[in-house]
Amino acid sequence: MAPKGKATDKGGAAKGKGKGKETEEKGKVKGAQQVNVRHILCAKHSKKEEALEKLKAGAKFDDVAREFSEDKARAGGALGWKGRGDLDPAFEEVAFELGTSTTANPDYREVKTGFGYHILMVEGRK
Repeated sequence: MAPKGKATDKGGAAKGKGKGKETEEKGKVKGAQQVNVRHILCAKHSKKEEALEKLKAGAKFDDVAREFSEDKARAGGALGWKGRGDLDPAFEEVAFELGTSTTANPDYREVKTGFGYHILMVEGRK
């Protein structure tokens, strides 16, 4: 039986050794049962676009959430720890695919649900 990784040249030496980043394989992050998620919810596409422009200009995610989000998560868009099955299916799919980031340097994605347009980021995974 051939040793693992013998025939590949993909830099496997560091695979799974890092602590700070999630292990990624083909664009997917390491599986988690819960995510600590923040979001910005906008009823109108134009308002979501304004929020995105602020984020792209370097504004902190929680500040943009306080200004633009139209839901009850006024604490910087924090929804807290959510498990699989706790969220809208489209929102959940994106949330569990995202890697972790900080509000000062967010890695965010957009998703449309029955509630409106969301911009979301994940602060933690477990």
